[in-house]
Amino acid sequence: MTLPDRPAIGFIGLGVMGHAMAGHILDAGYRLLVFNRSRGKADDLVERGAEWADTAGLVAAESDVVITMVGYPADVDEVYFGAHGVIAAAKAGAYLVDMTTSSPILARRMAAAASEAGLHALDAPVSGGDVGARNATLTIMVGGEPEDFDAMLPVLKVLGTNVVLQGPAGSGQHTKMANQIAIAGTMIGVVEALAYAQAAALDPETVLASVSVGSAASWTLTNLAPRILAGDFEPGFYVKHFIKDMTIAIDAAHAMGLELPGLELAENLYERVRDLGYADSGAQALWKAYE
Repeated sequence: MTLPDRPAIGFIGLGVMGHAMAGHILDAGYRLLVFNRSRGKADDLVERGAEWADTAGLVAAESDVVITMVGYPADVDEVYFGAHGVIAAAKAGAYLVDMTTSSPILARRMAAAASEAGLHALDAPVSGGDVGARNATLTIMVGGEPEDFDAMLPVLKVLGTNVVLQGPAGSGQHTKMANQIAIAGTMIGVVEALAYAQAAALDPETVLASVSVGSAASWTLTNLAPRILAGDFEPGFYVKHFIKDMTIAIDAAHAMGLELPGLELAENLYERVRDLGYADSGAQALWKAYE
């Protein structure tokens, strides 16, 4: 299927990030069809011109491109392979872009099933959190065929500013795992630095003014450390989803014969945060394990 200049785009999953991403597609002038398990999250998009569909399959039946941004690998599996699944319902030649952080193995299975059905599939997880989603500045890590990547690039550029093809199916998910591993270690460093500053009777905000522009500078230090100091643990990225990502990365590493003790430590600390009741808080709630 040759895509029209303005393909109809279906968006499934309107959570913290998906809602903003779908809004950018609508603002860019595309016909937008939406589905979410909680319909209320779609109301304002529908008021702005999006079209509601009652199932993921109905979204797929009307769309040239289907984008999914759901929570867990089990949700991805259900959306694509379930009773009202996207692969069975999609138009011939449609493009399927899963932007959920999910399993590389599932991404490869999805790509194989899509190819068998005459469809095109990309795994395209993102980094940048709620801020990147709102500002359309996400980093998008893509796995799939080069020609499919080229076809989807104009759409993906509506959502992000750093869009890179990493390799064949599953490569986007593997790259996102590397991203999450780096974030997990950085979060520990940021939280422990703030805890140390407090224990030393320093003003953490004054410390942050120094270290956030030196060799310790990072996105996490700049964007999440001020939230910690302000007592703001609202989610840009949920603790429960971060634990999910770390579990995927650890399992994938073990399958490759690789040990990641730092990541396993981070997962244990975040499980402690979850058990304290902060599963639906942002990743900066790691602070609660040290407080």
